[in-house]
Amino acid sequence: MSPTAHTSPRGLSRTAVLALLGRSGPLSRIEIARQLDLSPATVTQITKRLLAEGLIVEADSVPSAGGRPAIRLAVVADAGRAIGVKVAPDHVTVVHVTLDGSVTGCVTHPFDALDADALDRLVVLLAPEVHAVRGAAPLMGLGAGVPGRVDTDGSVDSPVLGWRRVPLGKVLSQALALPVLVDNDVNTVGAAQLLYGHGRGRDDFLVLTLGYGVGLAVVDGGSVRRGARGAAGEIGHVPVMDNGRQCQCGNRGCLEAYTGFAGLMRTAIEHGLLREGDRPESLVALAEAGESAALEVLRGAGRLLGRTLAGVANVLDPGAVVVTGEGVALWPYLRDGFEPALRSHLFRPVQGLDVITDDWNDQAWAQGAAAVVLSAPFNAGDHGVGPADAVRARLGKAGATS
Repeated sequence: MSPTAHTSPRGLSRTAVLALLGRSGPLSRIEIARQLDLSPATVTQITKRLLAEGLIVEADSVPSAGGRPAIRLAVVADAGRAIGVKVAPDHVTVVHVTLDGSVTGCVTHPFDALDADALDRLVVLLAPEVHAVRGAAPLMGLGAGVPGRVDTDGSVDSPVLGWRRVPLGKVLSQALALPVLVDNDVNTVGAAQLLYGHGRGRDDFLVLTLGYGVGLAVVDGGSVRRGARGAAGEIGHVPVMDNGRQCQCGNRGCLEAYTGFAGLMRTAIEHGLLREGDRPESLVALAEAGESAALEVLRGAGRLLGRTLAGVANVLDPGAVVVTGEGVALWPYLRDGFEPALRSHLFRPVQGLDVITDDWNDQAWAQGAAAVVLSAPFNAGDHGVGPADAVRARLGKAGATS
């Protein structure tokens, strides 16, 4: 099994139907089509398969303007569950999610990604969570979002975590005895925005994540784009300075080296505002206190972000940009430099680009990782024995795994 996620439009559309029914209660096919901006034919095809698999049921009927009663459909939330995991350098957040996307449990564990036994520690943390869900409902699989590039075999390269070719998917799937799908954590939050957040109703948008790293999820035609090598969206490693600072990726002058937390702290230290060992919260406090030098440091970083994102937007023509991540606490101060730089460099037809900020929390990121699992059973585009096949098989043996 290749334990890497592929979030296809087909898979996410079907997951979106389940999520909508879970939030809204029973709806007719026409109402589903209208709210998700899908064609009636597509909704009919999706719901036919979901009915056959026992994931939705016909709930009741309501009068229709055409005379024939419209049958309303409802999701069977406990027909399957998934676990979503967000891996950070110093902690791991785990959510339990039902088939309709509802989070039934969330916990955060301390974690040190640099430990020599980090993978063993991760297995120890996740095993009780898997056991708890297995005891409650059929478990379809586990989705893991990590900051870094994920190869087709589920191996992770992550400068932020200090991981090089770490076989995360293989280790977790074997140790936990269930399908495991691994993806870049920014892609998982893109999936979450598409299904549950500001991306609902949009086929083309970007998610800019700020924090220790600077990432970008590219949603194109209703699908989270991963690229040929799983490295799409690495905006943090766009070069912005000739012969600039050394970046943790190994190159020089990357955007992240100036606008990620470590880069911002380094600039603040160079300006005498902070000392080695201070945390990003100290920079937030200076900005909130109106320290002029701190505000200029953040405006300068914002200008770099705005100019770089303008170049991406000019190429991709997104309908909106959602800004989120640990760094949103600094956004009011970054924005002062970001907005003028963005607008002054946007191609004229893209000038009206919406920029939306979203409160950050690890639960949303982990929920996105679970959403990748929830989309997998319905992804008919997979060939051979891949992650979707493994999850389908798991779902087919629900009685044996509950």
